[in-house]
Amino acid sequence: MAYIGNQPTEAFTTFATQTFSTSATSSYTLDHAVTNENEIALFVNNVRQQPGSGKAYTAAGTALTLSANTASTDTMYCVFLGRALQTVNPPDGSVATAKIAATAVTGAKLNTDVISAQTALATAPADTDELLISDAGVLKRIDYSLLKSTPTHVLISTTTVSSAVSEVNITSNIDSTYKRYIFHVDNLSCATNNAHLHFRFFQSGSIVSSSTYDWVYYYGQSNDSGFNGYASSQNDSYIRLLDEVKSDSDQTAYLTLTLYDPSNTTTHKRIDSINTYSRGGNINAQRVGGRIEDTTAVDGVRFFMSSGNIDGGIIKMYGVA
Repeated sequence: MAYIGNQPTEAFTTFATQTFSTSATSSYTLDHAVTNENEIALFVNNVRQQPGSGKAYTAAGTALTLSANTASTDTMYCVFLGRALQTVNPPDGSVATAKIAATAVTGAKLNTDVISAQTALATAPADTDELLISDAGVLKRIDYSLLKSTPTHVLISTTTVSSAVSEVNITSNIDSTYKRYIFHVDNLSCATNNAHLHFRFFQSGSIVSSSTYDWVYYYGQSNDSGFNGYASSQNDSYIRLLDEVKSDSDQTAYLTLTLYDPSNTTTHKRIDSINTYSRGGNINAQRVGGRIEDTTAVDGVRFFMSSGNIDGGIIKMYGVA
């Protein structure tokens, strides 16, 4: 015959039994809860007892009460004919994924601290870290690498001059990683009045001071509404970046210098620079172009004054992606 309704979750099984350790008492505890005494068959000395109030025994829950005390020499056991129905919690780990219907877990069942209660990420995410994103209401995961911005200027190093030095050398991390390197020179001060700021290259870790540099610059200053002039040199031992910098503490210099393709070994290495600095009562602006007549790769740079020391300033080097 076909079965109507939900299929039973258990097949037929043998009845559970319980053997008691007897003593001179009428109260015993059942292994399984029952609704009443009719759900067990109780045997004393292998004789079945009559259930019911005023008869041999009653039962409710796990409490079994006899109408008379047993003796320690008695044998007593029961057969569970039925068990009381009750609401119970499933054992830990007993609910498998397949038992949960699709979309059954809703937002109402999630605690509001579902995210904040988790361990916080204390550093920038790795490229392969995944985040959740809503795509038209559908949650999707996405790698952080697809969301993060890619900076065009990557800060590589910062050199701070806090006391007088004869030169500032930057000889690390200038390689084929980037095609352009940009140097920001901020608040440069010098010890000797009207000294020039000069520039040289390193090749294979050694400074190049031979007469292989060419440079030209154009400049203007605030006391002249028109073009002021230019200066240039060929086969020099340096590139001039700033002309006659004042040593006064309130007349420091600023410049931005670009080094082009330092690891290329087929062309001359070139720089250009845009500068601004005070010169007495005037503000000067200057544009510089320079090169070394050599195709050897460049792996470092030097800033130094034509005379005296560099007293202070900050030089930051960026790679241009």
